[in-house]
Amino acid sequence: MIKNISNLGDAALYCDFGNAVNKEINSNVIKYFKSLQKNKIPGITNITPSYNKLIISFDLENIKYEQLKSEILKIEISKLEAQEKKNVQIPVCTDEEFCLDTERLSKKLGLDTSKILESFFNKNYFCYMTGFIAGMPFLGDVDEKIRLKRLETPRVKVPKGSIGITEQFANIYTFESPGGWNIIGNTPIKIFDKLKQDNPLKINPGDTVKFYKITKSEYLNWNE
Repeated sequence: MIKNISNLGDAALYCDFGNAVNKEINSNVIKYFKSLQKNKIPGITNITPSYNKLIISFDLENIKYEQLKSEILKIEISKLEAQEKKNVQIPVCTDEEFCLDTERLSKKLGLDTSKILESFFNKNYFCYMTGFIAGMPFLGDVDEKIRLKRLETPRVKVPKGSIGITEQFANIYTFESPGGWNIIGNTPIKIFDKLKQDNPLKINPGDTVKFYKITKSEYLNWNE
């Protein structure tokens, strides 16, 4: 449930679902997000979900804060349908050239690289949100044994397709960009495809993700 609704600047509304990061709270965020998308309330210009927050931008000429707040409070969470989910299989190559930070992880965690990768691949991950760069999924929850903070000095360029882990989350870099996550592999598949205008995201909030290992030869010859 929403714990608090407040103004965020002149033309945005901030829905706070609490401070915890878990599937139950995130599922409620996504339910509200989907409901607002479906109902198309006049005046809403953008809806941005995160782990446990929902930001709704609006046009002041079409709707006011109190009106929008009233519309949101009318939504009955018990009557909202659970979001459509899918399980997404993601191939990952862990060849040495793609494992940029496994040595660092091994030293910091006191674990062999094989154990780190085994722990990573043995989990099913839940997509809490996408963002930072277009389509980048934030996936939880990484095994506690291999959780580590970001790099002390972020990279200027992280290759497209890189798989990173930081604390409880894993992610996939949908484009080359700066970043400080611990990189443990790379996927050959396109996670964000702007040509698919109906839904360019391979992974959507609420989906589950399973990573599996492929060889370098499979990676180089991969065809979607």
